[in-house]
Order: sequence, then C-alpha cells, then structure tokens
Amino acid sequence: MAFKSNKDKSTKVGVLVVISFVALFLDVRITKFLSIAARQAFPQIALSEHQQDAPSEGINFVPLVKKLKPQVVQISTTRISDEGQGPPTPFGENDPFEEFWQRFFGNPGGASRQQSLGSGLIIASDGYILTNNHVIDNAEKVVVKLSSDDTKYSAKVIGKDPQLDIALIKIDAQGLPTAPLGDSDRLEVGEWVVAMGNPFGLDNTVTSGIVSAKERHIGQGPYDSFIQTDAKINPGNSGGPLINMRGEVVGINSTLFSETGENMGIGFAIPINMIKESLPQLKDKGKVTRAWMGVMVQRVTQDIAEFMGLDQTRGALVSEVVKDGPAARAGIKAGDIIIELNGKQIKDANDLPILVARTAPGEKVRVKILRDKRELTIPVQVEKLKDEEVNVSAQEKDQLGLTVQKVTPEIAKSMGIKRAEGVDTYDRDTNFSPFSLRDEGEVRDYRRR
Repeated sequence: MAFKSNKDKSTKVGVLVVISFVALFLDVRITKFLSIAARQAFPQIALSEHQQDAPSEGINFVPLVKKLKPQVVQISTTRISDEGQGPPTPFGENDPFEEFWQRFFGNPGGASRQQSLGSGLIIASDGYILTNNHVIDNAEKVVVKLSSDDTKYSAKVIGKDPQLDIALIKIDAQGLPTAPLGDSDRLEVGEWVVAMGNPFGLDNTVTSGIVSAKERHIGQGPYDSFIQTDAKINPGNSGGPLINMRGEVVGINSTLFSETGENMGIGFAIPINMIKESLPQLKDKGKVTRAWMGVMVQRVTQDIAEFMGLDQTRGALVSEVVKDGPAARAGIKAGDIIIELNGKQIKDANDLPILVARTAPGEKVRVKILRDKRELTIPVQVEKLKDEEVNVSAQEKDQLGLTVQKVTPEIAKSMGIKRAEGVDTYDRDTNFSPFSLRDEGEVRDYRRR
C-alpha cells in the first residue's frame, strides 16, 4: 500500500514538471511574440535590448576615486573652549556632586575640551598636508588619520592664513601619496567635479556634482572668490579636495550655504590657484604677507557707469584714499574708477583687493583708471599690508541687507553733486553680508565646514 502511494506521488510530481516546462515554453514564445510586435511599433526598443548587456556609458568616477582616495586624510582636533559653560559648583573643589552639576549645569570648572573633525589633503610625500584654517585654529592637539591604513599621526601646524582660510600642517612620515594640484582658472561652469572628505565623521566619503559658478563673493573676507558647486559638502568636509575629471585638485572645500547646518546643494571651495600662491610663504614663514595699495572701493552701479561714460557696470569706484598711502602718493583720487590692474580687468569691486593681494609687496603695478570720462594709467608701488590695515571698502550694513556709505566731498564732486549729503546705496547682489540676508523670517547663513 505504501509502495502504491509513493508511485502516485511520483506520477503527480512528473505531471507538475511537464506542466511547468510547457508553461515556461509558452511564456517564452509569448514574450518573444510580444517583443517582435513591440520592435515593429518602436524600433528603438530593439536597439536598447541589444545594448542591455553592454557596459553602461556615462561618467565613471571609479578610477578617479581610486587614484585620489589615499591622499585624503581625516583631521581630528582638540581645543579648549570656555563658551557656554555652566556656573561653577557651589561646593568648591572635590565636590561629591560634581557629576550632577556637570550633567545639569555644564562643566563646573569653566573651560572644557572640545573635539572636532575635518579633512585634509596630502600635498608632499614627506608629510605636508593642506587643510582649512578653521579646522585647526586654536587647536591644542591635531591628529591625522590616513585613509590607506588608518594609521594616526600627531600633526604640527606649520603655517596659517586666516584671511584665505587655509593652513599647512605636517606629520612625521615619508613616502606618502600626493595629490596633483590643477589649474582652477581653467575650470568651467558646468564641469563635473568630485568632493572628497569625512562629512559627519564618515571616512572616505565621495560626492559628485558640477561647478555651479566661479568667482563667487559671499562676504567671508576680503579675498573670497569661491568656486560654487552642488557636490554635497557637509560638516567634516572642510579641508577636503574638490577634484576635476582629470584627477586634479582644483579647490579646497570650505563653506556651505545652509538654513539647517546641512547641505542644501550650495557649497563653496577655495580655488587652488589662490592657495598655491600662498604655500611657499606658509612653509617658510608660517604666515602670508600681502600687498596693500591704500584705497577704499565700492561697487559701480548702473547710474554711476552711465555718468562716468562706461559701457557697462565694471571697475571699482574709489571712495576713499588713505593719506600717505601708496595710491595717494601715486596720484589716485576719490571718485576715480579703477578698471584694470596690470592689464587684468576689474569686473567688480571685489576683484581689486584679490588682485592687489596676489601682488608681491614692493612691486610697481600699472593701474588704469577712469577720471572725468578719460582713461589714465598710473604706476603705483604697493607696500606690505600690515595687520591693522584693510584693503577693502569700509561699509555699514543694516538688517535689510542694504549697504550704505557716506557720500564724501570727493565722491560728491566726481558725481556732480553740489553738497555731500545723504548716503550712497547699492544693492547686495554683489557686495552683501550673508548674515543679514533674511527670507520669510529665517536667517540664511554661510557656514564653514
């Protein structure tokens, strides 16, 4: 009886197998029939089916990431901070309730040690690493972790440039892989770029995007001329590289635009060409010495351009000349519009301090100005910029984001105004403080990351 039962089961299994093969055959035939009909209606479908096994075409970041990943490092810092500390314990030293006071009222000792993470880029095989100044500024201890083998090194700060927000540090190591530094001036808007770093402490993170804009001025300092990108840059990415598709470093990630502290698709990187000019001084002197011309400048509005005979809004309007400064001795006056420096056009007032800063102190530059609707070229010997001197225009900003400046007698005379009264206002599109830009009650700000 048992044998008969097994035989019946075998028969049923055989029938099921036959039915499955028939169904599979019919399914293949039906699918093939439908494919033929679809090809006749849409010839492009046949083309796509032939290509489905071919390697996908498009942008491939894999070789680039493999090449540059070992050069990107994680930087952790420890700094002492007394901000936001709670009141000291009322029972003095050796308080048995110290843990309670720390938990609910902060550190009773006043100061505390804070740890933060950032990124860096190896630029020399003997241990020189490039990062942001704000990553290591006021740090008591700097530790570098390599991407290749997670080895940790104590780092020494070699030089800092707070104005450009870069720093050079060094670890005691040899034979390290180095990253090629490219030419950021050749970078084009719309070009693909890759950002590498350690956002939120996540090692070896890669994001991609395009160059959204160049020479972006966001009010971070007198020399900001950022590369804007939509490649995701988040807290911890600071100091990491921005890389083009040729595997060249074109920028150092520094700042993001955010209402929440997280990426919103607008990040900023310092152009590598500006950094390369500062590296020799950072290595040899520990700081960067820049040139100074001794003028205060402001943006040329459409009205000013028309009055001065300019075909477009370009140049930098001299609003004030520092007494006994290089420009004053050379004969530059308030009301002049500087349109060129050493043959390079001044498209915007923000371009002038950057070009002056990139000039060696003591060098004589050719300054082309527009005065009384006539072009003049004046040689100016720039001097060393001292800490207390400023190479940009002094501006007053209100909470509406407008920038105002007192109308001096010199400006009044150059503009044909009889009396120097009121203020000269201009919009914030080019020269503004992002910390006073408000939108629907929310404060948008630029944060260094």
